[in-house]
Amino acid sequence: MDKSIGLTALLGGLLCFGATVEPDRHLAEPTLKEAYKNYFPIGVAVSPRSLTGPETELIRQQFNSLTPENAMKMGPIHPEENRYFWQDADAIVAFAQQNNFKVRGHTLCWHNQTPRWFFTDAQGNQVSREVLLSRLKQHINDVVGRYKGKIYAWDVVNEAVPDTGTGLYRRSKFYEIIGEDYIEKAFEYAHAADPKATLFYNDYNTENASKRERIYQVVKKLKNKGVPIHGVGLQGHWSIYEPTVEELEKSIRQFASLGLQVQITELDVSVHPKEHERRPKKPTDTGELTPDMVTKQAAQYKMLFDTFRKHKGTLTGVTFWNVSDKTTWLDNFPVQGRKDYPLLFDQNFQPKEAFKGVVNF
Repeated sequence: MDKSIGLTALLGGLLCFGATVEPDRHLAEPTLKEAYKNYFPIGVAVSPRSLTGPETELIRQQFNSLTPENAMKMGPIHPEENRYFWQDADAIVAFAQQNNFKVRGHTLCWHNQTPRWFFTDAQGNQVSREVLLSRLKQHINDVVGRYKGKIYAWDVVNEAVPDTGTGLYRRSKFYEIIGEDYIEKAFEYAHAADPKATLFYNDYNTENASKRERIYQVVKKLKNKGVPIHGVGLQGHWSIYEPTVEELEKSIRQFASLGLQVQITELDVSVHPKEHERRPKKPTDTGELTPDMVTKQAAQYKMLFDTFRKHKGTLTGVTFWNVSDKTTWLDNFPVQGRKDYPLLFDQNFQPKEAFKGVVNF
């Protein structure tokens, strides 16, 4: 029997019986944060549970920046008009401070996971522009103000540009009620609440030529108006088939040409072709990780980080979206019941083949 297969089977068996498998403290390769200490912070998206479970030591070992995966989104942190739920966000910020991690805040204004009350009055009628702006300002002031000096960067507005068509703005409730200037208002409110924080516009599909150009036009308009925007977040929800190095470099250079920082904010590399809409499972949708997928994923991660390093200075941070393949948002998305393996650490928290190409250069 191949020894690596035997070890994997043993670890899997231990996990089935509830045993905790500690990450190997004596890796042959350097850790992520060591390898990139002269380049940019290496972050990871977490929940409070991530910071108290078997992944905790791996997080401390490999990363030096945290992003709350959900705890600071509008719905979870502000479920009712006069009630905030601070517990989860507070726990993540406290862990970061205790362990000398940077924190990226995510996210202040997003059309998804916004509580219904934000857009309606007590009778259920849609609120006016003035009321919604007031609520947005209060929300941003309260959230950013609570963590002022503890969070170095914020994703201020998230996914405001549609995937298709020629329009610059997604027809969200924020857009419908306020107009396109809701974006600049959100940045102004965030800057007023913490003038030292670095403020990002954040989106996915930024390597698609059409969407990239439309995001560029939106951000350029903000810059030309003197809005306090400092960077663009390329989410990096990619796959073993995309993007190409040319597409990635085009995106980095185009946004940097506006004098903006670029960060990779939500990195994972799916082993399945990239899709952005939910769909039913097909007979061909297997959750098996094949040797070919492993090889292609290692090559794709190596290309990505080779490119990131090339743009040192312009590219000021890379954040992975989840810690390991044990738990990833891509399990069941876009295909219900399908497993994915998009990260550098496997289901037993051990470094994968892709890890080697990222840290050895």
